[in-house]
Amino acid sequence: MSGLPSSVRERVETLDAAELPAYVYDLGALRTHVRTIRAALPDRVELYYAAKANPEPEILRALADVVDGYEVSSGGELAHVAEAVPGSALAFGGPGKSPDDLAAAFTHDVHRVHVESIGELRRLAALSTPDRPIGVLLRVNLPLAERALSGSALAMGGRPSPFGLDPMQAELAADALATGRFPGLRWYGVHAHLASGLDAADLVAVAESIVDWSIGLGARHGADITEVNVGGGMNVDYTAPGRRFDWAAYGAGLRRITDTRPELRLRIEPGRALTAYSGWYITDVLDVKPSHHAEFAIVRGGTHHLRTPAAKGHDQPCSIVRTERWPHPWPRAATTTPTVTVTGQLCTPKDILAAEVPVSALRTGDRIAFELAGAYAWNISHRDFLMHPLPSFHFLYGVEGVGE
Repeated sequence: MSGLPSSVRERVETLDAAELPAYVYDLGALRTHVRTIRAALPDRVELYYAAKANPEPEILRALADVVDGYEVSSGGELAHVAEAVPGSALAFGGPGKSPDDLAAAFTHDVHRVHVESIGELRRLAALSTPDRPIGVLLRVNLPLAERALSGSALAMGGRPSPFGLDPMQAELAADALATGRFPGLRWYGVHAHLASGLDAADLVAVAESIVDWSIGLGARHGADITEVNVGGGMNVDYTAPGRRFDWAAYGAGLRRITDTRPELRLRIEPGRALTAYSGWYITDVLDVKPSHHAEFAIVRGGTHHLRTPAAKGHDQPCSIVRTERWPHPWPRAATTTPTVTVTGQLCTPKDILAAEVPVSALRTGDRIAFELAGAYAWNISHRDFLMHPLPSFHFLYGVEGVGE
């Protein structure tokens, strides 16, 4: 267990029981974190936020002046982000864009569409006109070194995948674009998000290979490649929340790439690595009980609110906040063993938030703050399962720098 920022701890302690479970987001800490990232990146590297990580409107707005744009992956996300942060630059990805999705790209004046297939290229071209062109990047599924794949928590490329164009298909798409067969489309370069959960050195190596291949693709078709989006994938370590991705090393690596390619603009689109650290899922202990030489704490809520530990197969890091409030006449149940497994209210043994958490004592009524809950948490959860009450949401607008 790691410590809580004082502002978050105060909110955990003062939340009314009727407001639990609750999500608490520290927007000041979020902005400071992203400003630090921006300062580590070269000027010719654009920072987009992958809205799929957490599309809460307050978070989108908090990032508006510290990122260069937003990456969206559906027509619904596109409309949502466009409404929350109107006028922002938008990049539109996703492997299954419907005709309505592609039409929405024109309605919302999307900055770049990441084209995932020959069929999608044709459908987009049919909607475009030379007097209202739209910018495209070809998303390509490039081969990836086994070293990078072995270190990846989630591979989207480098092997058979529904994401992006096979390199040979990318050659056909590049030829069609370079020879003017689609006059309503303006081809700027390549997008390749190949893997997630990598450290800085591996991500720099991946970026170098993507850039080299992209420049070669342009040269083979007589086109100038001016933009390459190398995706996200920065590692967030749920086993050690204090261990952060090395943005300084990553920025230095990207600077080496841009220094040798003065005509090139790079773009990255992290999601989890931006917002994960600024969110907490807060709940309280409903029951503590022994079971076959182990002990369980059942909390209000569970993985139907915080899906991350079940989805990724890990224990969610947490902090225990003891409380002396106990309005009932019966005694509080308490742990008697050095570890406890924290589960939710669902009728499934998979509803485990954290297993064998070290505790000195945990009692009914105590509160638990689950950390790293600012990304891929509430928005990916199966919230309607068993129809439990929804969590409440709280946003801290304190001084930037808190929590860093």
